[in-house]
Amino acid sequence: MSDRITAAFARARGENRAALVTFVTGGDPTPADTAAILDALVEGGADLIELGMPFTDPMADGPAIQRANLRALAAGTTTAALLDIARAFRTRHPEMPLVLMGYANPMVRRGPAWFAAAARDAGVDGVICVDIPAEEDDALGPALRDAGIHSIRLATPTTDVARLPAVLAGASGFLYYVSVAGITGQQQAAQDSIDSAVARLKAGTDLPIAVGFGVRTPEQALAIGRVADGVVVGSAIVDLVAAHGAGAAGPVRACVASLAAALACARQEEAA
Repeated sequence: MSDRITAAFARARGENRAALVTFVTGGDPTPADTAAILDALVEGGADLIELGMPFTDPMADGPAIQRANLRALAAGTTTAALLDIARAFRTRHPEMPLVLMGYANPMVRRGPAWFAAAARDAGVDGVICVDIPAEEDDALGPALRDAGIHSIRLATPTTDVARLPAVLAGASGFLYYVSVAGITGQQQAAQDSIDSAVARLKAGTDLPIAVGFGVRTPEQALAIGRVADGVVVGSAIVDLVAAHGAGAAGPVRACVASLAAALACARQEEAA
């Protein structure tokens, strides 16, 4: 099992801060432009990167990421192209954790063993499959684990103590807490509910807890970073890619740097 994800969270913990997890859609605005955007995430201070796999029906995502999926597909982004992007990224950034995030259809249509092996060979560290529930782990999970890839699970506000063990069974890397019962980028949960949810999840697992959905500003990241092990930001970055296209690297780098700076301050302020 690759230890880049574990090392990233350990490094952030050693620096007394939450890890910054960033998301972009692969192939948006084009496959050729994605490399510079991924490099900007690294340069801005991201600790982990989620690379979205374009899909025609991204049902858990809001309008920003839905449009990004359509732009990427219109630009000719295929699963093979996405894996090429990942492989080239790994060559440029040998220590940066890279997670593929997406939906079951592109992952299993050629068989889970094929996908897991292809992801491993491209240097991928983990996979988040949004629409395969924990109870159907055998659709993809065993193949990922056999390939040494983390199977990263999602927990939501409706994941109660009775279901949490099923979500955690076979999970590794980190647990992604979806902080709102809805789609990406549209709303943010109240901080009190995030605080209580993170405490509840930490009581059930030693995996790092990363909180996402609706996190757009340094102020929001700072608040969540006081309690969570990681903060996930996606739609805000995807919006910058939509606005700037092939020139998005600079604005993306600046956005990520502001988020990273906020996380660096979060727990230091409490300790002062």
